Amino acid sequence: MKTLLLSLTAFCLGLTVCLASPQMGTWKLNEAKSKIPGMAKNITVVYSADGDNVKVTIDGTDDKGKPTHNTWTGKFDGKDYAVTGDPESDMRSYKMVNERTLDFAVKKGGKTTITGQIMVAEDGKSRTVTTNGKDDAGKEIKVVAVYDKQ
Repeated sequence: MKTLLLSLTAFCLGLTVCLASPQMGTWKLNEAKSKIPGMAKNITVVYSADGDNVKVTIDGTDDKGKPTHNTWTGKFDGKDYAVTGDPESDMRSYKMVNERTLDFAVKKGGKTTITGQIMVAEDGKSRTVTTNGKDDAGKEIKVVAVYDKQ
């Protein structure tokens, strides 16, 4: 009984932290404020509670304009969790820097391919995602995507 009570308490605390995070909700790309050089675009990003985890659902377009969809479920603890639906990655990790900031890493086959940071504005109405990686030719790429809360 004691173990069950402790487990339930931990679950509720995790859920409370998850729901209170300013990252949670639906975010839509503001292309006018973003700097995305002819690449794939994440048009809509949804952060939702999934038990004591966070589920991130991303819908967008690839570099040819075809629709994309992928999901990630895990915790903001810096550990790798599986990504489904993305041919460019198989694992992703998010680490909470502070209440409004997350660092993230994207991996494929155990190799980090993209790193970045997500910062929610103090008013909670927008967020900026700064992404660093390399293109197919090995050239450094920096993308700055601005999203508005829906």
